Amino acid sequence: MSVSESAPVIGLTTYLQQAQSGIWDVLATFLPAIYLDGVNLAGGTAVLLPPQRADSAERVLDGLDAVIITGGRDVDPGNYGQQPHPATDEPVQINRDRDAWEIALVRGAIRRGIPLLGICRGAQVLNVALGGTLHQHLPDVVGHTRHQQGNAVFSTSVVRTTPGSRLASLIGETSDVQCYHHQAIDRLGEALVVSAADDEGVIEAVEIPGENFVLAVQWHPEERLDDIRLFAAVVQAAAHYATGKVTA
Repeated sequence: MSVSESAPVIGLTTYLQQAQSGIWDVLATFLPAIYLDGVNLAGGTAVLLPPQRADSAERVLDGLDAVIITGGRDVDPGNYGQQPHPATDEPVQINRDRDAWEIALVRGAIRRGIPLLGICRGAQVLNVALGGTLHQHLPDVVGHTRHQQGNAVFSTSVVRTTPGSRLASLIGETSDVQCYHHQAIDRLGEALVVSAADDEGVIEAVEIPGENFVLAVQWHPEERLDDIRLFAAVVQAAAHYATGKVTA
């Protein structure tokens, strides 16, 4: 069997919004290729999971060895019982469809023990899917906009991991990370614990303790592919999961 044939299959969620390509200006599903690069460099096979009917999530999960919930627009605050803040992305229907799809994937993956990695919005989706809430506009909490400077400029933050956490075992005590978020986790969802925070106490990573791989970071590891430790970790967990499927 070739390496490509044995590589675990990693599903990555995608955007759904208006996009331009040449003469076309249409509603489209897409994902920056750098996410795929991270999975491929770590030895995984990447497949895209465009937003669709939430009740199809279970069937899709049948063919996956891990799931990555990617970045994107703000989660509809209605999912955690709040009204939108003026700075929150307008919760239009296509965004609600993505929310419902990803929440279904998260819950299904956790129930099955499928490895799960959340990135930026993905950390927020994980928290909301498990009953948590978000700070809708972080500058209201910390008094500055350094976490999201705007104009697609990533800021470098120093995060400190929680001793004994899965994340600490992967990246060590501290790490310089690339951030671009104006929201953050507030009240933790069920079973989640904080695995990293910045110097101001903003939650930058969460996980579910235990054997199954459930980890989410508020930063963007795909922006630093000279360090693929998080991608490598989820691909390794996916390979282990895949082996269990074969022998079951």
